[in-house]
Amino acid sequence: MLGKRKSRCHSSRVTSSPETPRSPIAIPDYRRFWLARLCSVIATSGMVVVLGYQLYDVARAQYGMSIGHAAFQLGILGLVQFLPVFLLTPVAGVLADRFDRRNVAALASLIDLLVAGSLALTTQLDLLSLPLLFTLGALHGTARVFIAPAMASIAPNIVPADLMPKAIAINALAMQIGSVTGPALGGILFSLAPTAPYWTSVALLLIGAFSLFRIRPLPPPPGNRDRHPLRQILEGLTYVWNERFLLGCVTLDLFAVLLGGATALLPVFARDILFVDGHPVGADGLGLMRAAPAFGAAAVAILLSKYPIRHNVGVKMLWGVVAYGLATAAFGLSRNFHLSLALLACLGMGDMISVFIRNTLVQLNTPDEVRGRVSAISGLAISASNELGEMQSGIAAALLGATGAVVFGGAGAIAITALWAVLFPELKNARTFAPQYRRYDSPPPTAHAEADHVKEGT
Repeated sequence: MLGKRKSRCHSSRVTSSPETPRSPIAIPDYRRFWLARLCSVIATSGMVVVLGYQLYDVARAQYGMSIGHAAFQLGILGLVQFLPVFLLTPVAGVLADRFDRRNVAALASLIDLLVAGSLALTTQLDLLSLPLLFTLGALHGTARVFIAPAMASIAPNIVPADLMPKAIAINALAMQIGSVTGPALGGILFSLAPTAPYWTSVALLLIGAFSLFRIRPLPPPPGNRDRHPLRQILEGLTYVWNERFLLGCVTLDLFAVLLGGATALLPVFARDILFVDGHPVGADGLGLMRAAPAFGAAAVAILLSKYPIRHNVGVKMLWGVVAYGLATAAFGLSRNFHLSLALLACLGMGDMISVFIRNTLVQLNTPDEVRGRVSAISGLAISASNELGEMQSGIAAALLGATGAVVFGGAGAIAITALWAVLFPELKNARTFAPQYRRYDSPPPTAHAEADHVKEGT
């Protein structure tokens, strides 16, 4: 019975053959997927930078708020982007497991395209206000919640399992190139014309959706569309909760970045803290600061795409988070713009090591028929760490000041890593990317297969 279920769980995973290419880039569908991912990240990261800067500027200029109160509005923006993620993530995971994943991701990208177009028009017509920006930020969060699990689940369906570590590194490279290009391009375009970054996002999201539609059809795993959606939601949550290794991987990112995130306060540093030649670094400087972590991460991703980490992966993941926390705290104390950029790049390097190892472990430890739901839960943790981290940073900045909030967050990320090493020894004991299943010697059945097993009395 267990062998039968193993086949059923992994039937949609691409396996190796004598004709298997040596690199994911040699696979046409993977190239289309990579282009879609790159365009999506450039578009959304550019939008987020400009949206945050506009909101902070509107709060200061139109509403006359103090620095602390305006920084708190950035925290509110993070919250309104997170709420749809929190509410809709279970639904997004089920859709990724019940329907063709490329269609789900493409349609969600088109929704985000409408958000970008709305931001462009309202900026051009000078209709910006805090309620409007909060509303469009929430719609942007809604689109992203459906993109993330579907996109994360596509690569294992088009790439052989033995190429997945390289594929994940190259995936991360697309994300980091986009995260470098998007904020920098957004800041430069905004300084030329406030609507330009949004119209650019519209074009990029259209290209990304078209690329996804060109990938060969990806039918959902057999049987997923026959099960009740609410039961599938419960199965996904139960599966992650019962697999302590996956639970530790997902929650480490959640709590470490929740405390350590400094990006929400970058507009404060750009407008009121960091100066060059006596002038605030402004929108251009903000774009560079938002790009710096991605630049450092991209450098590491390039290295990992050629020389992936293969040994002592758990310990290296934990040290990556520690490096992230140290660089965050140092950035908070810096008053030199160029040093701050270097520290942000170091922050990105540490984060990239952790993200690469964690994503590879999660992908290779998850059966295909539950991968959409597990990816959705992982995406929820990432969004919670980012958006709720922005709210935490805003509140902390109002209480401690921007510098105190960032230093406190970096120290908190280090403390969380030490605590997780004790609570989840499975993480530091992971030597390779081989499946770390706690309860089975071979890949386990999915949650609903276990339930059927008990029900049948077999």
